[in-house]
Amino acid sequence: MSLIEWVELPNLGDHRGALVVAEANKNVPFDIKRVYYILDSKPDVPRGFHAHQELEQLAFCIKGSCKMIMDNGLEKQEVIISEPNKGLIIPPLVWHEMHEFSEDCVMLVFASDYYDENDYIRNYEEFRNFREAL
Repeated sequence: MSLIEWVELPNLGDHRGALVVAEANKNVPFDIKRVYYILDSKPDVPRGFHAHQELEQLAFCIKGSCKMIMDNGLEKQEVIISEPNKGLIIPPLVWHEMHEFSEDCVMLVFASDYYDENDYIRNYEEFRNFREAL
């Protein structure tokens, strides 16, 4: 089973330029309750290092690229996010880390719920124990 699942958003642009459209419960597989973006990250400073108990996310590099490590507790997979209309689904209970940000990287993330610190698992051993208890 692959940990890597993509969502490709349609580019409805024309000769004037790109127009990429995201619609909740259509091409985004959940209600969008929060949107955030990451920019000005240092290429040698990784981010993430957590999992969510219930939150689903969809991450795009709308400019530049970064490497994402996805880990379900049994296997790890790496993928490069680099296409502005091709997003990586980050399901619940998947530890994820972001590395090697390009200098121009802008990552846009859609989230299925509002921010809730109690949904985060920020310690890898706690994450492994939580997964094993399921």
